[in-house]
Amino acid sequence: MSTPPEGLPVYRVLTGPDGAAFCHRVSEVLGLGYQLHEGPALTFDGENVIIAQAVIWPAQP
Repeated sequence: MSTPPEGLPVYRVLTGPDGAAFCHRVSEVLGLGYQLHEGPALTFDGENVIIAQAVIWPAQP
């Protein structure tokens, strides 16, 4: 497949509190065919660790 499914963008940034729900969201997009782009970014909002993970749709040769 040369484009992401369901009209999704080629580049996405997933964000949210660190936990199982965030891991499931990342796993879901990896299952669709996206690839991780670099490592995650983490911050602390005073209460929770917040993660941002970029994913990209692989370029087709």
